[in-house]
Amino acid sequence: MAAQQVQAAACGADVLAAGGNAVDAAVAAGLMLGVTEPWMCGIGGSGYMVVWNAAEKRAAVFDFQGVLAQGTDASDYPLDPHLPSNIMGFPGVVQNRNSVGYQSIAIPGAIKGFTEALKKFGSIGLDDLAEPSIAAAEQGVEVNWFTTLQIALAARTLLKDKAARSLFLPDGVPLQPGATLKMPALAQTMKVLASDGPDSLYGGTLGEQFVTDLISGGSCIELADFSSYQVQQSASLTTVHRGVTLHTAGPTSGGPRFIESLDYVANNLDITGLDSSAVNNTATDTITEPGPAGWCVYAQALKKAWSDHNKRIGRATEVGSCTSHLSTVDRHGNMVALTFTLLDRFGSGVLLPSTGVLMNNAVSYFDPRPNYPTSMVGGKRINASNMCPIIATRDGQSVFSVGASGANYIVPCTTLITALMLDYGLTLEQAINAARLDVDGNGRVAADPRLGEDVIAELQRGSDKNGDVSVEPLQVFPKRYACPSGVSRDPESGMVCGVSDPSHPFAGGATALSV
Repeated sequence: MAAQQVQAAACGADVLAAGGNAVDAAVAAGLMLGVTEPWMCGIGGSGYMVVWNAAEKRAAVFDFQGVLAQGTDASDYPLDPHLPSNIMGFPGVVQNRNSVGYQSIAIPGAIKGFTEALKKFGSIGLDDLAEPSIAAAEQGVEVNWFTTLQIALAARTLLKDKAARSLFLPDGVPLQPGATLKMPALAQTMKVLASDGPDSLYGGTLGEQFVTDLISGGSCIELADFSSYQVQQSASLTTVHRGVTLHTAGPTSGGPRFIESLDYVANNLDITGLDSSAVNNTATDTITEPGPAGWCVYAQALKKAWSDHNKRIGRATEVGSCTSHLSTVDRHGNMVALTFTLLDRFGSGVLLPSTGVLMNNAVSYFDPRPNYPTSMVGGKRINASNMCPIIATRDGQSVFSVGASGANYIVPCTTLITALMLDYGLTLEQAINAARLDVDGNGRVAADPRLGEDVIAELQRGSDKNGDVSVEPLQVFPKRYACPSGVSRDPESGMVCGVSDPSHPFAGGATALSV
């Protein structure tokens, strides 16, 4: 399996080695991500899981997106014309209360999403799958320079919350490399979830603890909001590109833009004479990549998809957020693509003191202005996200799974990885390591200098169609491209491959000999 943090990938691989399936491994790794990269995701977050069930030859989607409390009132979020737009492109709100602090928190769905997927397709209980992450939270994880960087970037927000400040900024400065980050309160919360199940949070005693902390901090979330929360299960949103069926999360995800982009590519990119059949795991010495005209088609496809998306939902686009993605495959060919998030780096910046859980700031997903598709309404579910987990199948067998973190960078990234594999025959490893291209919702193009002078010059010459072009390298920070992770599988040989973003210093893949 592959994940944005290699310790989480190894945790999932251990589950596979012990006989667990892809869903079991994804849940175990997802829980571990909440400990090893808590600034990205965790129990306090929400997202999507796409599952390919090999026996039934079908894909299923678990939508565990955040929901506004019933008591949410848009008048509590008055606009402040002196503040810049928030991460989602909405007008600034007084005190940034829709983005920071207790009033920015929505009902999280991660634990319920995980357990519903286990109930439907898993083979190991949550109690066993949670053991490694509980141990890691209790014993602590070593702080590295990347952890210190993430804490430092969010320091202003974390300093506002007593519990978060105590954990991540002791003595007022970020934890330093070599220190140990222990999260005993989070470990205890996971122990309760492991023994009592999700009902302990969604209406039970654990939920009462959450609500007590939330209300004391100024949130309007009540226990009834937790007890009424539901995971939405559905068939996947699908399309066919170059004979491969692609399954993604659904109409509220980045899936529609992904599909629209590939439709444009299919109608405008001539691949006559190219061998686009090499959707496998074996790297070749010769790689056929797009020429200048091909990259321009990709840029135009993404630009059009973004334009149509913005018209549909009536807003600008995200400018960056913190999310995590993992992909896994088991020996039977079951696959999972899981993307979930706290939204911003460290979410709301709130660490609930009784439970040790970092909470999302998903109220940011909603427009504080009335009469828009994404406007705030009590009880409303997130209905416009960039998350785009994908599973590809051919002739009824899984061949690859991919997804990414990075807000509005996600759909361009997953689209181009998929297109490079299916249009030009690159392997997953080659596609993830290829030069990057990004197009944002404002029609701006970021071109990786590895594309070469000819490609960049052609993109610039056609800027009226492609978008304004800037040359941006792939680097650790600042991030100008998404952070992808994926797995691929050759149905004939059974060979599997796991690959993560080469610019993420602690992402990685892991495998079990039994896969």
